[in-house]
Amino acid sequence: MRLLSLPLTASSLLVAVATTDLAGAFVPTQLCKRSSSTVSNVANLPNLEIEDAVDTRSFLMSKEDIKPVITLGKGEKEKVINLFGLWCMVVSLLTGPPWMIAMNLVEKLENDKNRELFDMTGKIWAKSWLTMTNSYPTVSGNLERVQKDNNLGPCLYVANHALWLDIPVLCTVLDPVFKFIAKGELSKVPCIGTQLSGGEHILIDRDDRKSQLRTFKETIAWLNKGVPIMAFPEGQRSPDGHLMDFKGGLFLAAVKTKVPIVPITIHHTHAVMPGNSYFPVQSGVGKLHVHIHDAIDTVGKTEEQLAAEVRTAFLKTLPLEQHPLEPIPTNEVAVSLVEEMITTTTNIATPNSTVLTV
Repeated sequence: MRLLSLPLTASSLLVAVATTDLAGAFVPTQLCKRSSSTVSNVANLPNLEIEDAVDTRSFLMSKEDIKPVITLGKGEKEKVINLFGLWCMVVSLLTGPPWMIAMNLVEKLENDKNRELFDMTGKIWAKSWLTMTNSYPTVSGNLERVQKDNNLGPCLYVANHALWLDIPVLCTVLDPVFKFIAKGELSKVPCIGTQLSGGEHILIDRDDRKSQLRTFKETIAWLNKGVPIMAFPEGQRSPDGHLMDFKGGLFLAAVKTKVPIVPITIHHTHAVMPGNSYFPVQSGVGKLHVHIHDAIDTVGKTEEQLAAEVRTAFLKTLPLEQHPLEPIPTNEVAVSLVEEMITTTTNIATPNSTVLTV
């Protein structure tokens, strides 16, 4: 494999972080509709109590509050960078070259099982970047069991996906090495592309059916080797933070291999880094939060059942402001699970959050 050369330019780093989009992509499984109307705060779930949820609206910044110092593009394509964003850019330029050097050195090792050492360089970069930008996340839920790799074994991690900031957050929170399902064009992005290609992550062309089949086979192959997979069932980013439709096919890999599914909800990345910005506009401390749910057993269940269970877990811990726009369950499984959740989810105690350290 040809590794990218140094030095990295400011423009290439900017492109790298601004275009990052990791996604589990297969065939749409419609569990809700998305529209441009105002947030309904999940009108179909009036009695739902939310775990770990903080009102996201208190974190959102207006354009006046952001105070951009650089504005690129016009209209809907306008992107801004404020002073904090400039610092994030500086951090990217400081941490990018050492990351590239580390990957080049590790690439020469012959006994790197499952490319674990190669992937560890990305985790070190993620922790360094979040530390230097004062954006280390808090975490709650089933962290202890997940961190003990041999206890849980191979599994399918699934998380909601707002922006590229989700990636270093997930790499920081989860110690076990895992493989991302990512869109193929990211292989051309400096640093990130090298990490994905060199770490043998799963790259997919969402417009190519053959690529989708290859992705499915590679996912099963990694799971059979005992390596966890990280995927985003929405199949794309949601810059406003609202949970979107799930794509089909992803959960079939878990059914075939009988590995558990671990839902993960990520809170407030869209508030720390709005969709109209290239970099975060404010520190993530006290805002970025990850909840790791209990593993979902896949034995004897269908794709539709698993999709509905994952969606239920997401809705249980995501703030209302991140719930879907006009959620409309369209199958009996989803409806029954949601109704059961409404009747049983009462008086939920908020679990303690733990601040992760490097």
